[in-house]
This record gives sequence, C-alpha cells and structure tokens, in this order.
Amino acid sequence: MTDGTAEDEWEYTGADLFVDALESYNVDYVFGNPGTTELPVLEAIGQTDLEYVLGAHEDVAVGMASGYAQTRRYHAHHDDSVNPVGVVNLHIAPGLAHGLGNIYAAKRAGAPVVVTAGNQSTDFRHEEPALAGELADLADQFCKWSDEVLDVEALPTMLRRAFRVALTPPTGPVFLGLPLDVMMAETDADPERLGEIPNAGSGDPVQLERAADLLVDADSDDVAIVVGDQIARSGEEAVAAAVELAESTGAHVYGEIHASEIDFATDHEQWISYVPPDEERAAELLDADTILFAGTSTNTTLTRHEQPLVDPDTTCVHVGDDAWEVGKNRPADAAVVGDLGLVLQELIERIRPNISEETVAARLETVRDIKETVDDRLAGVGEGDAEDDPRPSKAQLIDTMKRVADGAYVVDESVTSMFPIKTRWDFDPEQYITNKGGGLGYGLPASIGGAIAERQRDNPREVIGFVGDGSYLYYPNAIYSAARYDLDLTVVVADNRNYRILKDNTLDLLGGDEEDHEFVGMDFDPRVDIVQNAESHGGRAELVKDPDEIERALEDALARDGVDVLDVLVHD
Repeated sequence: MTDGTAEDEWEYTGADLFVDALESYNVDYVFGNPGTTELPVLEAIGQTDLEYVLGAHEDVAVGMASGYAQTRRYHAHHDDSVNPVGVVNLHIAPGLAHGLGNIYAAKRAGAPVVVTAGNQSTDFRHEEPALAGELADLADQFCKWSDEVLDVEALPTMLRRAFRVALTPPTGPVFLGLPLDVMMAETDADPERLGEIPNAGSGDPVQLERAADLLVDADSDDVAIVVGDQIARSGEEAVAAAVELAESTGAHVYGEIHASEIDFATDHEQWISYVPPDEERAAELLDADTILFAGTSTNTTLTRHEQPLVDPDTTCVHVGDDAWEVGKNRPADAAVVGDLGLVLQELIERIRPNISEETVAARLETVRDIKETVDDRLAGVGEGDAEDDPRPSKAQLIDTMKRVADGAYVVDESVTSMFPIKTRWDFDPEQYITNKGGGLGYGLPASIGGAIAERQRDNPREVIGFVGDGSYLYYPNAIYSAARYDLDLTVVVADNRNYRILKDNTLDLLGGDEEDHEFVGMDFDPRVDIVQNAESHGGRAELVKDPDEIERALEDALARDGVDVLDVLVHD
C-alpha cells in the first residue's frame, strides 16, 4: 500500500489482502526468513498489528510455526476464539527447500501450519531467473494441499481454503506459493470469511456396534488398547474418554510407537508403557488376542521388521480421524472414522451396558500380571551402566527436572533421553510434545514457538526445551530468535557429546559389540562449546557437570526471565 497523495491514490494490493485476511482469521504472528520476492508481504505486515518473528534459517522459522501451532491447538480446546494455525513465510525455492525438514515434522505431528513462499513473477520465469522453482511440487509430498496463487483475484478463496484444509481433521501443513507480481497486483477483493471448521464426526453406527461387540465378546482376557496422538489432538476430553474406555473394558493400555503427545494418564493402573520402535519388544507387547488401535499413525518400527508386529489372527479394531490410517498396516475387523473424543464416547455407551463385571475383573488380573513384568524392566530406564562416570545419568537429569519443574510445558527432542523422560515423568494431558517425525532440528525451534504461544495465555507456564546435543547443534541460531523476542525459555541440553542413537542403531542393525565398530561421524570431537555458542546468540548459559548441581542450576534458570541454556553433561 502506498502513501496516498492528491497525485498518488492508495493502491490496495495482493500483499495487503493477504495480511488483512490473516488478521481477519485471528492470526497474531508470521514466522519467516525474508527475501526480495517477499518484500511486498513484509511491507504490508509492517502496516498491521501482525508480529513478524524472524528465524535465522528457514527451517527454524517452520519449526517455530509448527511448535506454536501444536501449543495453540491445546489453547484452542479451551478457547474458541483461538486460531491455532501457525503461519510461515519463506524465501522462494531455496528457502522452501531449507524448510522441508520441519514441514515434514509438521506433517507427522499433524500441526496446522500454513506455509507460504514468494516466487518470481509469473511472466518472468521463462527466463529461468535465480532462485525460481516449482514450489508447489517441492512441498506437495509433505502437505495436505500444495498450490500457487497465479491470479490476485483467486487469492481470497485460496487463502481461505488453505486455512480450512490445515484446520480440518486430520490436521496438517499446507503450502501456497505467492508470486511477486500477484502480491504487487492491485485488487478490490476482500478477504473471505473463514467459516466453521467441522470435526471428524462421531463415526459409522454400524462399525461402532461391531467394534463394541468385538471388545465386549473377546475370546480371552488379553485385550489391549494402543493409544495414538490423534487422541491428544482432539482434546483433554478425548484423553479422559480413552481412560474411561479402558476402565470400561478392563484393557491394558500402551502408547503407540513414536507417540509425541500425552494420549492417556500414564500413572493409571491400566497403563503399561509406550511401545518401543524395536521389533522384538514391540511384538512382545502387542501380543494380545484383541487390540483396539485408537488414533494411531506411526505404530511401526524404525527399520524393516522381519515378522509381523501383530499376529495375523489378532482381532483388530481401528478408530481414528484419518481414513488413510485406519486399517493401513493390518486388517481392521472393525473400522471407525471420526473424532476420537466422540468415537470413544460412543464406544463407552455401547460397551458399558453389555459387559459383565466378571469379565472386566478377569481382564484386570491380566493387566496386573503384564504391568508387574513390564514395570520391573522399566525401573532402570535411563540409568545407564557407567557406574564410575562422575557425570549424571539421564535418569538423574530427568528426575531432577520433574522434581523442580513438574508443571512446566516440555518440548522434547532429547532422542536417547526421550523414552526415559516419557517413562519416568507422568505428564498431564497438553503438557508435553516431542518430535514425531524423527528428523533432528525440530525440538529447539518448536520450543521457541511453544514459548511464544504460552506468552499469549493469561497464566503462561514455564517452557522447557529438552534437547540432545546433536539436536541443539542442528539449529543453535534458534536461540537468537528466542533472545530477540525476549522469550522466557529454559533449554536443557542432555549432552553426551555423541550421536548415541546412531551407535545404538548400529548395534541393533549390524550386530556385534561396541569395540567391533568405528562409529564413523558419530562423536563430537573436538567438542562444541555450547555455553559460548548460546551466549553468542543472546542467551545465558551454564555448563553443568555434577549431578548435585542440576537442581540449583535449573531452579536459577526458571527463576529468571529470558533465555537460559543449561548444557548438562550426561553419560550413556
């Protein structure tokens, strides 16, 4: 928009329309890394109340937007005025390529993110200018919908559609290309109202009846429920419904492989554990006669498994809000597509009048037997076997974090500390998210997005980014964004100075003992000075070597405003 004079009237452009639409959809932030083809959008943002959040790398911007969206989705469960979509603006083809890692992570997490990027003008691309590319094709495999706005008059509808697609279950990222000429074109169009967003419904009554019958009439007392992250995305009521369904059926409960949110009360007597991404242990836990898969999407091993994880004769009931995931990797004897909170409640209402107390009691005996066996195995998770190592164990670090910051909001990409923290810390619903995609570089930016989202609440929680040293080193410049926007964020780095997960996977995949392998490229030697690195980006930082110093250092960090990075040396 130009500054109007008698000779120069106000011009309303595609960029102005774009930012006006964002404001009309209750968007507060645009995350990004700027470039020339995005200048009209940046200029328009500067004339509004939107806040531009700068990431020093495009993938940092996407990770911040995704962590923001995941966190604001929790807030939206309690406040209908909250639009949880994270909006990010990237710089043309190379910038979009840089951001693909965390667009992939957003896809796996079901984060509602609208990704945009500038592009060269539509009538200039035949000259193959620098930076241009087929943006929609580049983003397509990781997005629910990917397209480019080629005419300014199509912008209102396409932008509204982008938000609706991102928000409609199953939620996820979308992409819109915004060419330079389209953003600079004059228009008299107005933003289109977003309208209502539907949930996934309460399910097919016929399939609900079949699912309920299978869960009531199981041939044995070995009935399991595997809960997935679609439950947490549906809200706290869905988590409560999962607990009530377990109590109604007498089933034992597991979290899906790569679960990234809190889908069940892990301190409940019927909770067993998360299923690990290891074939032998996963198959052992999933050895039940009847299994309900509720809202799962990533329930398979890290690498190819030789034998089925679930016996082909097992009766399987699948429910979820994503039709693609229902019955995807194993046959479904009953299949229900719908909102997890609504579907689980429908099942409860059909099961409770038809299941006997004796049946539930017999199944609970099975639960107790399984739980006793598994609890014994999990007791030492994270403790390691380095008895003479003066550094703290991962278990000591996690137990101290729980004791000092039990109510904090935790964003986790600690990798080899991830299973220990989920096992040793009974998080409440909406208290924890982790990297579901598996690629490093999501956790630290996502924790910054989470801190921005928490700052919008009346009573914000402390936010802890819990990352491994390998994760931290992907995007240490993310600390700059946290400091630049004066966020209250504590980053705890579980620092074992190596890619321990790759060493573990080497042993699992190739066999042998540690002395049989060179572990090429898996150690940080010479080490990186994380403290100096964090301070150079504007944070406060401290190296913690002694187990007895963790509590004091964490209390001090949480008591201060601003960005603190604790580099805690841990042994494996």
